[in-house]
Amino acid sequence: MAPPPLSRILVILLALLVSAGAGADSSTDDDGGHRSHQTRHARIFSFGDSLTDTGNALRILGDRAIISRPPYGETFFGRPSGRASDGRIMIDFIAEAMGVPQPTPYLLAGKTAADFRRGVNFAVGGGTALDPGFFEGRGLKIFVPVSLRNQTAWFKNALQLLGSVHEQRNVTATSLFVVGEIGVNDYLIGLLGNRTLSELKTVFLPRIISAIRSAVTDVIAAGACTVVVPGAIPLGCEPELLTLYQGRVGAGGYDPESGCITSLNDFAELHNRELRRMLGDLRRAHFGSGTTTTSIVYADLYRAVTDIIVSPGRYGFRDRPLVVCCGRGGGAYNFDMAANCGAPGTKACADPSAYVSWDGVHFTEAANRRIACSVLGRLRLTTQAGRCRIGCDRD
Repeated sequence: MAPPPLSRILVILLALLVSAGAGADSSTDDDGGHRSHQTRHARIFSFGDSLTDTGNALRILGDRAIISRPPYGETFFGRPSGRASDGRIMIDFIAEAMGVPQPTPYLLAGKTAADFRRGVNFAVGGGTALDPGFFEGRGLKIFVPVSLRNQTAWFKNALQLLGSVHEQRNVTATSLFVVGEIGVNDYLIGLLGNRTLSELKTVFLPRIISAIRSAVTDVIAAGACTVVVPGAIPLGCEPELLTLYQGRVGAGGYDPESGCITSLNDFAELHNRELRRMLGDLRRAHFGSGTTTTSIVYADLYRAVTDIIVSPGRYGFRDRPLVVCCGRGGGAYNFDMAANCGAPGTKACADPSAYVSWDGVHFTEAANRRIACSVLGRLRLTTQAGRCRIGCDRD
């Protein structure tokens, strides 16, 4: 039989190439790395601090935790729920939009494989990227003695509940891993302990980025296929730090558009640049080794928050987005360093949905929903129907 003409071979090859291109998700995130495919994830495993914790810090601290008292949780749960907000936080909205179970706080979960298969939240409010010894050796007081290394150790312990390596890989490969936000508490501990930004840049930051890299590497080694790593929030927009530095920042030290402290926001952006650079290195390392099924994605919390701060009315918030909902009253930000939300003499605002900051450190449910919508929209973690499910279409 005579071979087919060259023109026919070229047509067949072209068709194959077009087909392959149509089947692949070639979209990229802001850093040039591949975005998460719209894969059907079955569960979430999350790590981080109070922006992600749904009950672990409450289990550790009990009644000593400020989040154990009203008005925390009042908007959605009607009671304190272990979340540092008036209601739901970002991870709640992400799980709802994806249609997966809410990950159970690790310290509240049972110790069975069934619990693990529903997803687990290892985040701890007040937790740090760095180990307690780092701070103790520098005379700094930590919030809780739980680091990112502790959280990944919990994950490894829980993974063993599944038995065989094959079963472990089946679970991790079909899960969304959210590593962070983490590191902001490390910086807050330093700033509250009168450490300079110079020391934070040279001593804290590189160690924090290394700790996050270790955690991401650990979950990939366990079989994770989709890892989302949120960056730092704009520190200079935190009412706690705005109050702490009030009178110590010159008139030119505030961003005219947002009212936030420029030097602190510049530092948060430096953290995020270093984080993105590290994630880019990890992508190249895994793609170079042939591990092309792993998607490592940066989530831009900084931009999600500053968008709200700069244009609050566009997203349904009041005109003064840096003012705290729950506080003791008075001052430019309604924040008192000596009386956090939940303490005697403090009270919540009448309508938390009009506020961005809940307690001077954490966000309201309304702001958390908006931040989740921003993350979901940029990373394509769910469908448009999923985003509509949590109200993203209202913005």
